Amino acid sequence: MSHSSKPVSRRNVVQGAVLTSAALMVNVPPASAAGGSTAHATPATVGEGGLLNFTEGSAALRPDRTVKSACQFCNSNCAISVGVRADRVISVQGAPGDPVQRGNLCVKAPMMAELTHNPLRLTRPLIRTGGGKGSRESTFREATWDEALDLIARRLLALRDSGRAASIANRTTGRLPRGTGSLVARLFALLGSPNNTDVGPTCNDAGGNALKATFGLGNFTNGYGTDGATGRDDLGSADYFLFLGTNQAETHPVTFDYLLRGRAATGAKLVVVDPRRTPTGALADEWIAPKPHTDLALVLGILHHILDKRLYDREFVDRWVLGFRELRAHMAASGYTPDWAATVTGVPAETIRRVARDYARAGKAAIFCNAGISHQLGAFDTYRVLTFLAAVTGNIGRLGTGCNFMHNTWPGDLHLPELAVRTPEVGAALPVGPDYFAEAILTGKPYPLEAIITQGNPLISSANTEKVKEAFRKLDFYVYTGLFMEEAAYYADVVLPVSSPLEYEGVYMRRDDRAIRWQEAAVPRCGESRTDYEIWIDLAHAFARQDRRNPSSYWADAFPLEWKDYATLWAEFVEHTPGMGGMTRKRMRKRSEPLRWPCPSADHPGVSALYQDHPSWYEAAESLGAAKGARFLTPSGKIEIFTEELDRRLATAGHGALPVFYTHPEVTGGHPTLTYEERFVASPVNPQAVTHPVRLGVKGDGSVHRDYPLMGMTGRPSVVHFASVTHWTPTGARLNGIRLLQIHPDTARRLGIEDRDDVIVESPRGRVSATALYWEGIRRDTVFLPNTFGPAQELAQDLGGDSYEAANTLVDDRYYDNLSGQQAYKCFACRVSKAPA
Repeated sequence: MSHSSKPVSRRNVVQGAVLTSAALMVNVPPASAAGGSTAHATPATVGEGGLLNFTEGSAALRPDRTVKSACQFCNSNCAISVGVRADRVISVQGAPGDPVQRGNLCVKAPMMAELTHNPLRLTRPLIRTGGGKGSRESTFREATWDEALDLIARRLLALRDSGRAASIANRTTGRLPRGTGSLVARLFALLGSPNNTDVGPTCNDAGGNALKATFGLGNFTNGYGTDGATGRDDLGSADYFLFLGTNQAETHPVTFDYLLRGRAATGAKLVVVDPRRTPTGALADEWIAPKPHTDLALVLGILHHILDKRLYDREFVDRWVLGFRELRAHMAASGYTPDWAATVTGVPAETIRRVARDYARAGKAAIFCNAGISHQLGAFDTYRVLTFLAAVTGNIGRLGTGCNFMHNTWPGDLHLPELAVRTPEVGAALPVGPDYFAEAILTGKPYPLEAIITQGNPLISSANTEKVKEAFRKLDFYVYTGLFMEEAAYYADVVLPVSSPLEYEGVYMRRDDRAIRWQEAAVPRCGESRTDYEIWIDLAHAFARQDRRNPSSYWADAFPLEWKDYATLWAEFVEHTPGMGGMTRKRMRKRSEPLRWPCPSADHPGVSALYQDHPSWYEAAESLGAAKGARFLTPSGKIEIFTEELDRRLATAGHGALPVFYTHPEVTGGHPTLTYEERFVASPVNPQAVTHPVRLGVKGDGSVHRDYPLMGMTGRPSVVHFASVTHWTPTGARLNGIRLLQIHPDTARRLGIEDRDDVIVESPRGRVSATALYWEGIRRDTVFLPNTFGPAQELAQDLGGDSYEAANTLVDDRYYDNLSGQQAYKCFACRVSKAPA
């Protein structure tokens, strides 16, 4: 691999350090294979993994106490043991006792302490005093909590009192303590706005929507580790793993290590589908690289071959599947053969046939997907076809199988006691996607948006960032809550500081398999920061002080102050949420392993494999409202591939129960795509909101590729990062603070770009900067641009890095999955050029 001969500078040195560190991390074997944990050594002469411990006997470094907590940086949900000395975190170690985790941690876990003890943390509420919205010259003054919350309450009540409650919106994020979203929904119900939204359209909603439509629950179907009901291993017992658009070696490293251990024991085959070779693909038996945004064609080709060659499980289909006859007829008439799929995806037809045969003939085959599928224009339909693969082969409702669509987890909608007051009538919510806030602000369609509260950072996560900036500059009132002065904070009228996860007790992140842990508070709060659930309870009491229409009890009774004690709030969730009766704080605090939902009673083990033909599942299903003996939670109690009712419902938005192929118009090749109608209809998947109907099968003209010949994808930078928050830690900034554009060497050389050159990436929406990284493991027509970088991330700049504009500057917000609302981050037409000197 050639390297440029640019003069050595501080930035070049940092780039070299970043690349060296990244290479070392990629090539380190899984922790279990290395013989121990990657965590700090435990107090012993020789720590785990053979590492010497030089802190034994140290008066200064002996913890005053050790606290049980959990890492909050990904959905592996690793247990951590936090050593605290003088109210400072001095060690973060992998906690023993969990047979999935085995005490292992990845590089991110110690960064939990770097979030807690961080000089860039927000410590007091701030109120804007001057400067243009979005400008780094914005000025703010410190305020008391009551002053800030009363200001918010007055502004929102003024909108309600003028008949514009629907112009108020909130968007939650995945970083919240579990149940915060239920408090937000409660307050918005009292306020009368339908626009209480979540992070789903920028995360993984489509998989959950498809799972619910087919099987009845929108959740990851199987579990990591031992099934408590049978005592047998679940996902580790699979003999075939089909990964599509998921790079678990970097995004879920510890639970992936568990799968690798199972694979070593069973000899399971691992097939990874991804346009680029990731660390996950490097460990696979087979890496398949389709053209971006064509996974729907690939899985249709696989399904066609299984049906055509009668590789399906006849007995299972006859007993449990509705709509199989309609599916066979639809696929036979479609022409979606492996040969057709090969022309769309670039994957050889024989490869597609082989994957179909191997998957169908495996004893226990498990599908895993993540954002690589979710962030596509046809995400819902692609996921639906994947559920069909599992259904027709009988790979559902058994250990070691399933549709394990990541981040479609529990807890989700945690229930509280019903409100005792009558709440205002609300109309339809804004469209579920594409993060429709900017469109509503700028155009007033379907109605204006005037006030927003966010727990995330829309200036990083939303598509078409320049449009989002314009909208938030024009937004009348904006409240940002967060740990740091991120990009969005500079647009805010009020900034509220939140506490970091080691500063409070409760349930925070959760594992993909519906498993949760209880965590203890390790250290005091940073400054005057408050937890998200406390903020919403306190805001309700500010409404009680400021509301002139309703008595204070209207708000205060709905948000008892004792709920600010999370243990009390959690007890309410346990009492009122179906399937949760056994998930008490007392029980979880005693466990070294997380506990899986549903878990309806104190003696129930929790469910590993959903829909398993076992008494423990039927008990759990009944607690969720299923009829006695019903295996699936659909209206029929069976798997529903096609029903007339489902087909009619999806048809209102331009789709059907049996998907047809289409893709993003910026995929090269002129494939069938779609157009959106101007009108709105009720969303058939999220009926509380509206969506644009579509017309499928429209021929793409490919004209965009005359000026933008490449296809770009966004995704997580490396194992170091999770969302944007890790960029605010010294370790994150040091190890991966340079944005590295993965580009095939042949493509780069053709464009006059050398390895590690500074480059400009442009799309019809805008341009961003990056550093070229030669990577032979990516298609020649595709580049990969890491997301989550942003211009406000100070630490990387202090180390010599650039101030990067958000990767989503390049993504077109007009194209989205009109069923789930997912944004299409996984393909945008672009061009790459060497940056001017």
